[in-house]
Amino acid sequence: MKILATDGFSEAGSHLLEDAGHEVIIKNVAPNQLTSFINSNTIEGILVKSTTPLSKSIISELTSLKFIGNCDRNTSHIDLDLANQKNIEVFHAEHAWSNSVAEFTIAHLLSCMRHLKDSNREMPLEGDQSFNSLKRSFSGGIEVKDKTLGIIGFGKVGQEVAKKGLALGMKVKFHDKRTKSAELELNFTDNQSIKFSLKSSSLDEVLSTSDVVSLHIPESENYIIGSKEIQKMKATAGIINTSHGKCLDEVSLVKSLDNNELMFGALDVFEDEPQPPVQLLMNPKLSLSPHIAGATQETQDRIAVELANQIISFLN
Repeated sequence: MKILATDGFSEAGSHLLEDAGHEVIIKNVAPNQLTSFINSNTIEGILVKSTTPLSKSIISELTSLKFIGNCDRNTSHIDLDLANQKNIEVFHAEHAWSNSVAEFTIAHLLSCMRHLKDSNREMPLEGDQSFNSLKRSFSGGIEVKDKTLGIIGFGKVGQEVAKKGLALGMKVKFHDKRTKSAELELNFTDNQSIKFSLKSSSLDEVLSTSDVVSLHIPESENYIIGSKEIQKMKATAGIINTSHGKCLDEVSLVKSLDNNELMFGALDVFEDEPQPPVQLLMNPKLSLSPHIAGATQETQDRIAVELANQIISFLN
């Protein structure tokens, strides 16, 4: 079987598919040529990221395709309804992202609490002339040990963030409508481990008592955190969003930061990607990144292996 990977595919996954007797074609194909390439080459499987959208118009014209492997966290670039109607199987890597997103969340947290985001901006501009002044400005950082980390959404990523927070000595609270309690096990490199038992708290309690709130919520069309929710947070607290742009009201966030009702915000995802508004990009109290929380080499290997195993099982 011929399988097209339009946005690259890790060797770990490619080798699994090839060892199972399939041909993996890694080739970037222009969107206006994708349909003809797939049909003319009798491609039966395609592996895509969001940079290769499979719209209704494209899927409707595909004659040979049997499955789609989604290499991204979200599914907005694939017309799932039409794929289902045409009996095209769609595979997702459910477990590959957790550690990389969790590490990235903690990176934003530490950067904001210790003023790294600010010093990284100012040192190249003024470090040679105003070193001592900058040192005084950025010396009031806050340690995360004994602070409270509030997690909204306690799926696989939320639980990984909790583990890393616990490892840093933080108190962890979480809110999740479907998860009432959780047993977390922290595993270390020398084969030692420690277990923690956590119980879900109300959303109001998490918001009002946390020093940092981190969002790990499934895709939704409505704000989960809007003006009313932000107002329940402490003025010394911060909020981090590495889940999806539509769960957090960015206008209310900026207003709260400007009014000193929140200390900081950190965003890896945005309502309007790939063109976030300038009010976000220029706000000095925001730590920003271009939707890269899950973008590590290890994640790409895990995605490829997970998808390859699903595909092999499906074809067998």
